[in-house]
Amino acid sequence: MLNKNRSKVAITTDLWTANNQNKGYMTITTHFINDNWVLHNRLLRFVHVRCPHTRDVLSAMLMDYFYEWSIDLKLSTLTVDNCSTNDAVVQYILEELQLSTLLLHGKFFHMHCCVHILNLAVQDGLSVIGVAIFKISKTISYWMALPKREQKFVEMACHAGILSTKKLGLDCKTHWNSMYLMLQTSFIYKGVFRHLNCQNSNFRCLPSDEEWEFIENISEKLEIFYDTTLIFSATKYPTANSYFPKICEVRLHVTKMLIDEDDLVRKMVT
Repeated sequence: MLNKNRSKVAITTDLWTANNQNKGYMTITTHFINDNWVLHNRLLRFVHVRCPHTRDVLSAMLMDYFYEWSIDLKLSTLTVDNCSTNDAVVQYILEELQLSTLLLHGKFFHMHCCVHILNLAVQDGLSVIGVAIFKISKTISYWMALPKREQKFVEMACHAGILSTKKLGLDCKTHWNSMYLMLQTSFIYKGVFRHLNCQNSNFRCLPSDEEWEFIENISEKLEIFYDTTLIFSATKYPTANSYFPKICEVRLHVTKMLIDEDDLVRKMVT
């Protein structure tokens, strides 16, 4: 299919480490338009990558697969996460490819993952209120640590008349959306946390009333980032008509927050 197809080929690749195995894995996906103007994507490789995950190792692996699939002369872009290693990988690959075969001699070959950019931006902003978020995370982890504590928490929520079926969950450091969901759930059980705090002398990590109020306010402002991340991540074909309007919407939202009356909000946005 790739050999017969006359379209340029866009590549996305990602590398991550499985926590339970401590092994690195790479995926290589191609996107292309066939002769009937139908957009396709195909997973070319899901492969274990031996350590160390250096520029030379990753670059050589990618180039081997480009040659194996005979797409080294048909590439248009390479989309990767935003990190210095990937910058070096892309630069190395550009030195290996024939620039005359690339769009504008490779000027737009390196594409940065929009979801990763959003994640980095929000994580950077949230670092301003990192202490308050840490307290919520510690609070949740305390009541989830043991089955007995979790059962007591559920009983207290029922006694308080909270009918929500949402369960407590901790955030994942590499996915800011999980933090957003953690905060949203914690607001539901805020009263339960306070009541348990009065009963349990071992539990002393609850955010103050001011911290709760500010985090709730910030959480509302983060909703657009959450929705945008879902659109970017969920769509099978994230073409320009999908992501560009959302990028503009986020930009306008951030610009509006720059004149917020709260000093801390303005600091976060900056």
